[in-house]
Amino acid sequence: MDLLKLLNEDLALEYAAAIQYYQHAAVIDGLHAAFAGELIAHAKDEIGHAEALSNHIDFLGGIPGVKVGEIFTASQGPAMLTQDLIGETEAITRYKERIAQVRAAGDFGTEAILLDILADEEHHAHDVKTWLGR
Repeated sequence: MDLLKLLNEDLALEYAAAIQYYQHAAVIDGLHAAFAGELIAHAKDEIGHAEALSNHIDFLGGIPGVKVGEIFTASQGPAMLTQDLIGETEAITRYKERIAQVRAAGDFGTEAILLDILADEEHHAHDVKTWLGR
């Protein structure tokens, strides 16, 4: 396992999630426009995740990346929120896998950071599911 490479991949996806949330918040309309403020709050959380990952990558002796993962856009609120939910669901799966990897390696410091991020991602997914009426 190349932990620094994996954490940099996570970092790129956190940057992408933040940008996607900001873009969705700016253009969402109709009945879903009421969620714009919450989308911005999610974007800020994603930036916080990026900061935590960057600092930890540096602490581990790596260089935090500057790549940005794929960003998805849509023209309608439900499609935007569905994109956001897919991203959160993928993040939850990815962080659970990463936590298992670092736990097996006995890296409890990294595990603690990832557990905090995972909790936020689960909260985001719950929010978006609620907004979509699921």
